[in-house]
Amino acid sequence: MRWDALLPAVGTAMSLICVGSAVAKPLAFTGVRLIDGRSAQPIEDAVLIVDGDRIVAAGPKSAVTVPSDAEVREQRGRTIMPGLISDHSHVGIVQGVEVGAQNYTRENILAQLKAYTARGVTTVMALGLNGAIMPEIRAEDHAGRIPGADLFGVDRGIGVPNGGPPQAMIRVSADQLFRPANADEGREAVRAMKARGTDMVKLWLDDFGGSVPAKMQPVIYAAVIDEAHRLGLRVAAHVHDLEDARAVTNAGVDVLAHGVRDKPVDADFIALLKARNTWYIATLALDEATFAYADAPAWAQNSFVQTALAPELKALFEDPTWQRETRTSAKAQAARDSLAVNLANLKRLDDAGVRIGFGTDSGAAPERIPGVAEHRELTLMVQAGFTPMKALITATSRAAELLDLTDRGSLEANRRADLVILAADPSEDIANSSRIVEVWQAGRQQDVASSRSR
Repeated sequence: MRWDALLPAVGTAMSLICVGSAVAKPLAFTGVRLIDGRSAQPIEDAVLIVDGDRIVAAGPKSAVTVPSDAEVREQRGRTIMPGLISDHSHVGIVQGVEVGAQNYTRENILAQLKAYTARGVTTVMALGLNGAIMPEIRAEDHAGRIPGADLFGVDRGIGVPNGGPPQAMIRVSADQLFRPANADEGREAVRAMKARGTDMVKLWLDDFGGSVPAKMQPVIYAAVIDEAHRLGLRVAAHVHDLEDARAVTNAGVDVLAHGVRDKPVDADFIALLKARNTWYIATLALDEATFAYADAPAWAQNSFVQTALAPELKALFEDPTWQRETRTSAKAQAARDSLAVNLANLKRLDDAGVRIGFGTDSGAAPERIPGVAEHRELTLMVQAGFTPMKALITATSRAAELLDLTDRGSLEANRRADLVILAADPSEDIANSSRIVEVWQAGRQQDVASSRSR
């Protein structure tokens, strides 16, 4: 199914232009280093032409003719790349340091969409826990009537009675999550999500490290997957452990929404993913965020991160007591262990040719900061053994492919003009992905100077 129809730091001098009409005449970015989202190497001294909300040409200077009526913007020394696409994020769950249903408001969601775009993330899949206002906001966003990342969404999602996702952690209202007790209720939940126009189905399978009484019963997730496929919907599953991932893949799930983090993946599991064409999203940044801010790393002190922090979250991160307790907690150690396994598994799966998507679970907890988490994911992918270019391709054209979006993810003719202009080359150093100068979405330059996660 297709859904096409339906910074130096951020503090560096950036345009203050807000979302408005697309450019009235063709716009030519010239002299730029082009990372098109598909090619293995950047194209030097390139030209990219935008007309309205679309790219009409992109490539080396020798192959692109600049229209005589174009507005020319010389970008020598800068790099242009596609907007990042997150296959696994959330909106309206967090505000400041608080998590809960009270945060699922139009104002908060719009602020978070702007925060994503300010940091170069131009398309977001909100993978579950969405309330009744999601379809309305999504429709406005697709139509270009609101600023911020283009929003796709998994309606509510399907969890487990008295199980995952733990209500004590997410604190959502009844209209944000189904918890079917049997297969028939599971099918009914899928039908209700279909009726509201969900872009995908999400299920939570595992027991969150034994913190909840039970996992989803196989008969229920099998029914959910079967009903979704009958209705033309794909299914993403929240997993942690290898055996859960194996079981739900055997049942036909389309996307593993987290990496396997309890043990190394084996040859049989790799073969299964390849045979089923199952997508795999590692969400490396999820576990890193659990402990990293307590260590006050250098990357967290730059203005790209600091301007993304709500005041309450910034105060928390700077609290010595919180830092000490977090660093020494069992939860932090478990996250370190999970991250190490996840890094190794991601590299092995990619080497074997498994389809890898891009996502972070950003927005699901205060420390998973919209826009920041996505750049940490790129860094961690490189740490796992990806080249910077491969990480960028995964986060753009491959991420679009996972969402079945054929109108974005690469800088080529007839694609949406979703693009990020950088002050330096991320193919040389992935940290340069955050040196954002400008962000353009559907041919409109975005206000990226003051957007902050709420």
